[in-house]
Amino acid sequence: MITILIKSALNFSHDILKQTTQTGDYVIDATMGNGHDTKFLAEIVGQKGKVFSFDIQDLAINNTKKLLKENSIDNVDIIKDSHSNFDKYIKHNNIAAIIYNLGYLPGGDKSLITHPESTIISINKGLKLLKKHGILILVIYYGHPGGQSEKDEVFKLTENLNQKEFNVLKYEFINQNNEPPILIAIEKK
Repeated sequence: MITILIKSALNFSHDILKQTTQTGDYVIDATMGNGHDTKFLAEIVGQKGKVFSFDIQDLAINNTKKLLKENSIDNVDIIKDSHSNFDKYIKHNNIAAIIYNLGYLPGGDKSLITHPESTIISINKGLKLLKKHGILILVIYYGHPGGQSEKDEVFKLTENLNQKEFNVLKYEFINQNNEPPILIAIEKK
């Protein structure tokens, strides 16, 4: 049996989440999409935990609700709002993990994308919500109009985070075509 050690950004993000979250944790899916990360997080944190899942698109919300219902998952608060508004819904700073998939909704309208302005606001708010040793993960899909600008802004923010407060990791493939996603993981010290 061959074990693949080098994983896609998405699979690597799930490995990180498995290592940093546990039953009873509070976590955020900042970009709900089709609900796969929401489901994954809900299974990790279990009934004693809670997932706050954000998206602005009805298609994302409907797809996620369907996926959760099919899997009998009910520890998720689905929030139809921008991830830049975390603070309207979450009033504590004990979040164990936050995950973003930046870009557009797979299977949805490719003109509806995440934007650097709201993403930067959201990251800054998210970092304040993380508990000690909490993790914020950004999977950056940037091979679409507007994606490069968002990637550049995210890099600018994360490269300048204080190393005494945060560890920041960048994980990417450097020999692949078609702008493979890049992962940024931020651990709060």
